[in-house]
Amino acid sequence: MIAPMTKYSFILLNGMQDSLMDTLQETGLMDITRSLKPVDDHSREIVAKIELVDGLIKGLEKATVPEGTEPEFIDGDIERLAGGMLMRYSDDAVAMDNIRKQIQQLKVWGHFDPVILEKLKEAGVPIHFHSLPTKQFKAIKASDYPLFVISRGKSTVWFIVAGEDTLPGEIPLPTRNTDQLKKELKDREKHYSHVLRRIASAKERIPELLEKKAQYYSELDKYLAGCTAIPAAEDTLVTLVGYAPTEKDEEVSAKLDQTGFLYIKEEAKVEDNPPISLSNNWFVKQFELFTDMYGRPGYDGFDPTPFISIFFMLFFALCMGDAGYGLVLILVGLALKKVESFKGISPLVVILGIATVVVGFFLHTFFSMDIATWKVFEPIQGIFLPNEIAGYAGGMVLSIAVGVVHLCLAMTVKAIQSVRVHGVAASLGTLGWTLLIVGGVIVGAFALAGVLSSELTKLIIIVIGVVSALGIFVFNDPKRNKLANVGIGLWNTYNTATGILGDVLSYLRLYALGLAGSMLGMAFNDMGLMVLGDGSNAILWIPFVILILIGHTLNIAMAALGAFVHPLRLNFLEFFKNSGYEATGRTYNPLKKQ
Repeated sequence: MIAPMTKYSFILLNGMQDSLMDTLQETGLMDITRSLKPVDDHSREIVAKIELVDGLIKGLEKATVPEGTEPEFIDGDIERLAGGMLMRYSDDAVAMDNIRKQIQQLKVWGHFDPVILEKLKEAGVPIHFHSLPTKQFKAIKASDYPLFVISRGKSTVWFIVAGEDTLPGEIPLPTRNTDQLKKELKDREKHYSHVLRRIASAKERIPELLEKKAQYYSELDKYLAGCTAIPAAEDTLVTLVGYAPTEKDEEVSAKLDQTGFLYIKEEAKVEDNPPISLSNNWFVKQFELFTDMYGRPGYDGFDPTPFISIFFMLFFALCMGDAGYGLVLILVGLALKKVESFKGISPLVVILGIATVVVGFFLHTFFSMDIATWKVFEPIQGIFLPNEIAGYAGGMVLSIAVGVVHLCLAMTVKAIQSVRVHGVAASLGTLGWTLLIVGGVIVGAFALAGVLSSELTKLIIIVIGVVSALGIFVFNDPKRNKLANVGIGLWNTYNTATGILGDVLSYLRLYALGLAGSMLGMAFNDMGLMVLGDGSNAILWIPFVILILIGHTLNIAMAALGAFVHPLRLNFLEFFKNSGYEATGRTYNPLKKQ
C-alpha cells in the first residue's frame, strides 16, 4: 500500500542550508526533491571525484596479482597513491609486451651488433634488412645483388643487402639486439614485480576507496538537495520542502526540534506531488521491483504490488509448469544468497521456485514426466488437473479461467479506485461495466456449478443488464447531455467488447508456454532413453546422464525466460489497462548518509 506522507516546509536564514542538510542526512528519512544531474561547477567537480574513485576501484579489482605476492604497505592517501600505481602498472605491462614482441621479431635475425652496423654505414656500406614472401623472393635474381639470406620460414624469407639497395620489403634498421632487449625486459620485470607488491597492498585498501566514494555521494546528495532552496525576503531567507512517512513523524519532529530550525508540518496532499513510499509485508515487498520497473503510482492511486505478487507468482509457475524445475529454482535461489550482487533477489527466486513446485505437482509434471501415472500417487489422483475439461485441454481451460479472474479483479479495482477518487456520481459508467462483466461472470460461475436455478439465473442476468445499461448508456457522465452519453456508451461498448475478448485470449500464452516446455523436456527424456537402451550397458549411463542434464538445463533456462517476460506482460498490459493504473508517482528517496 501507499504510505501516507507528511510535508515539512522549512524557513531558515540563507547560508544555514548545509547545517539543515547535515541534520536531515543523519535522520535519513526526509526526501528533498533534487536534481538527478550536476547543476553547477561544484556538483560537477564532486561527480568527477566519484568517477575517479570508481575508476580506481575498478582498476585495482582488474589488476592481476600472482598468488603468493607479498604486499608492500604504502602509507598515505590511497586515492592519490592508487592512481600513480595503476599508471606504472599499466606502463610496465605495455612496455614488457612491446619488448617481448620485439625479441620475437628479432629472433629470425640471430645475433648482431648495432654499433658495427652503424660503422659500416659510416664507411659507405650500409646494411639493409628485408622481409619478403617466399614467392616474391624467388622472383629476385640473387646473383645481381649483394644479399645474404638470414632465415627462411614457411612462407617468408628474411635477408640482408649490403650497399645500395632498391629491393622491396625493407624494414627499419634494428637499433638493439636481442641481448640488449632481454636485459631491458629483465629490468622492467624487476620494476613490475615491485609495482605488483604495491598493487597487492592497494587492493587491501579498496574498502577505504569505497568509503571515500560513499562520502562523495553523500556530499553530492546533500549539495543537490540544498540547491532546491528558494530565496525569499531579498535573499535573506530561504525555504525548503521535504517529505517523510507519516509513521515516522515523532522521530523526525524530535530530531528537528533539537536543531531549532523553523518548520511547518502538515499532511501531504495530492497536489503537492509527494514522493511515493510503498509499505508492504515481507512477501509483497519482494515483488516491488516489478512495480518500479513500470513506475510508481500517484499519491491518489493504488499500489499494484499485492496483486502482482500473487498473479506474477501464479503465472510464472504455470509457464514453468514442472515441479522438478521448481526444485531446481529453489536450489538456485538458495545459492544466490552466497553471491553479493544477487543476494537481494534470492528470496524472490525461492518464492517462485516453491510456487512452481506446487503448481507443477497440481499439473502432475516432474521433469517432463507425468506423475499421475505413478502408482505412489494413485490415492490422490483427484487433486491433479484433469487432462480434459468439457472436451478441451485442462491446462487451456485453467489458463482462461485464471485470466478471467485476473481481469475481473482489475475491473473491480478500477471501480473502487474511481469511487474513492471521483465519487459515486462520476463513476456510474465504470460501475456499470464492472457490474455487467464481473457480475455476469460470477452469476455464470454459480449457474454452471448448479448453485442457481435457470429461472433465477435468467432473472439476475436481466436485473444486472438493466442496471448496467443505465450506468453505461445514460449516467456515464452526469454533467453531459443524455443523448451524448448514449453515443459515448455505444462507442465504449464496441471498444470493450473487442478489447476484452483479446485480453482474455492473451492468457492462453500461459498454457502454450507450459506445454512447449513440457514437450521439449519430454523430447530430451526420449533422446536419453534411446541412448540408454535397456540399461544393461553401464557405460551408456554416462551419456544418458550428460544428455539429460544438458537438455533439462537448457529447457529450464528457456522456460524461465518466457516465464519472466510473459507474466510481466499480462500484469503490465492486461491488468494495468483494465484497472486504470497510472504510473505518475516518483520514488521516495530520503536524504541520508551513503
